[in-house]
Amino acid sequence: MPNPDNPPDTSRSGPLLIPLNRSWWQRNRRRSLILAARLLVLILFLGIWAALSGRVLDPQFFGSPQGVATMLIQWTVDGTLWRNTWITLQEVVLGFLLGAASGAALAYLIATIKPLWDVLIPYMLALYSVPKVAVAPLFIIWFGIDLGMKVLLAAISVFFLVFLSTAAGVQNVDEGLKNAVRMMGGSRRDVALKVTLPGSVAGLLTGLRMSIPYALIGAVIGELVASNRGLGFLINDASAQFNTSGVFAALVVLAIIAGALNMLVNSVDQWANRWKPIDSDHE
Repeated sequence: MPNPDNPPDTSRSGPLLIPLNRSWWQRNRRRSLILAARLLVLILFLGIWAALSGRVLDPQFFGSPQGVATMLIQWTVDGTLWRNTWITLQEVVLGFLLGAASGAALAYLIATIKPLWDVLIPYMLALYSVPKVAVAPLFIIWFGIDLGMKVLLAAISVFFLVFLSTAAGVQNVDEGLKNAVRMMGGSRRDVALKVTLPGSVAGLLTGLRMSIPYALIGAVIGELVASNRGLGFLINDASAQFNTSGVFAALVVLAIIAGALNMLVNSVDQWANRWKPIDSDHE
């Protein structure tokens, strides 16, 4: 029974907030275990590769972790790695930004207009199906072998993935929400900015995440076809000299670039979806 001498405090309303005093390990346990498992997989792979190299695997054909590390150190010391990585990084980032911006903008323009979408989508799918390596010679004729050709090749590799993923997100937005905004007197602009755009962000971010490797592929294809700079050129040059460890060294750098760009997109994804409830699996 309530105590008349100590009446309940009714000055505050709402849910009772109980602070959680969790330790660092309790907050970051799952993430730490995943990172440790990933590191363990990498160590096991390198260990097995090193153990088999020279015994089962011929280093001349399959390289070795020691050879790859030696090439990375040598290229780093003489500046080869920095110069060529910077060139490829420019091509990838500029191509990614150009392809993503144009793909998303066109998706929002076309996917919201059903007749226009029905007319153009077969052509977009047909162009998407064309191998980008087949377009490279044409780009060389049009744009030469400078930086711009690789940027455009990376951009078209990104463009179609972002376009199709964003368009799917736009078309999957709940029509009931759009109608509710219209019934409340909302304009076409209100529907676009307050319903369609937020509702399609998941599709856009999926397209951005999926297109990161394709930006790398487009840039490296351009360098492999015609270039005297970049990581693709290093791969070509090492391959011509039968330097398998050099090829793997350039591939390691490309993988690091892809991982860094993925982390950046994941950070944007977390920021854009900060309104969502926290998943119980993510501590």
